[in-house]
Amino acid sequence: MLSSLLVLAQTATHTAESSGEAPGAVAKITEVVSKIAGDFGVTWPMLIAQIISFSVVAFILYQAAFKPVLATMNERTKKIEAGLKFADDMKSQLAAAHQESATLVKNAQLEANKIIDQARKTAKEFSEKAQKEATDQANGIIVKAQQAIDLEHKKMLGEARAEIARLVVTTTERVLAKKLTEADRALFNEAATRELTAA
Repeated sequence: MLSSLLVLAQTATHTAESSGEAPGAVAKITEVVSKIAGDFGVTWPMLIAQIISFSVVAFILYQAAFKPVLATMNERTKKIEAGLKFADDMKSQLAAAHQESATLVKNAQLEANKIIDQARKTAKEFSEKAQKEATDQANGIIVKAQQAIDLEHKKMLGEARAEIARLVVTTTERVLAKKLTEADRALFNEAATRELTAA
């Protein structure tokens, strides 16, 4: 308030000087301002003491209250910014992890499909090989059996021919009622064999 009065007094003094009024008018204005200040109970020593008290209180408040509060607010602001940055980093890392896991799952699925296809191919080849081996073994058994049957058949035919030749010779001896010589027997055997072979 005093500063407003002083500004008013200086303005009035400046106006009086510029208008050419006497220095007494300036003194009169100063006196009026001082009287108004006195009426309000404003004195220079008290004003200076209040300014000093206010400055000390303001300094103490700034040092004791505002500075720590501002420091705490700055620290919290930094922590919040660090937290937001960390959250953004985590979001980007999470997105990268999701993308990487999706890629890994896709690659694993492709690898599994390859393994399944390879297993099917191997199983098919094994089945075909086993079937071929079984067929070859069966054919081998059939061939051996056929050979055995052929040998047995030839053996039986040979035995049957010998028996038939013996029966022919025996029957001929009985029919002719005479004993055949070895040459006659050989001749009959050979004739019987030819007849059996031709049949």
